[in-house]
Parts: sequence; C-alpha cells; structure tokens
Amino acid sequence: MATKVTRNRAKGSQRGYYRRALDEAERIEFEEASEVEGLDEEIALLRLKLRELVERQPDRIDMHLEAANIIARLVKTKYQISQEQKKSLKEAITKVLTEVAIPLGVGIATKVKH
Repeated sequence: MATKVTRNRAKGSQRGYYRRALDEAERIEFEEASEVEGLDEEIALLRLKLRELVERQPDRIDMHLEAANIIARLVKTKYQISQEQKKSLKEAITKVLTEVAIPLGVGIATKVKH
C-alpha cells in the first residue's frame, strides 16, 4: 500500500509531466483545473455548449445527440455508486432505523431486508 507521501509525489510528478508542455498561462489554468473535484462544472459547461450548438447548428442532430450522450454518461458517472457503497448505505439506514427511529416510536411502513 502506497504511503500518502508516495501518492503525493506520484501526483506531483504526473502534474510535472504535463506541465512541461504548457506555457506559463496554461500552467496556472492547469493548477486551477487540478483543484476541481467532481463533474458538476463539466456537466454545466457541456450543457451550455449543447445549447449553443443547437442555436448555431440546429440541423446537426448527430452532434446534438452525441453531446447529449456525453452529458448523460457524465451524470450517470456522477451518481453511480459501487455495490459496496450501496451495501454500506443500506446497513447505515438499517442501523438508524433499528437504533433510533423505532425506539423513538417512529412508524416504519416498509420492511427492511438484510
């Protein structure tokens, strides 16, 4: 298992690898982009570009569909959780129901599966 220092060095060396191909302005933008987490900004940008594409080239249905498919894949990726995360979430909800809600008298109308 890699240590935090090793992972940080590896991350830094990856950034350095690409930084060599960039001018100073691009390096600053690259650093900003490196700090972004998640896909919200990419999804928003692509939605904006799709709208512009529809306005400027309304007959290019092929491009509209391709852009929409890309957006759909990003949204799916954003909300996709692994089986392990689903199991953990289910266990956490079950724990809250059995240890908190039910003892407080909160009625539960659904059956909880284990």
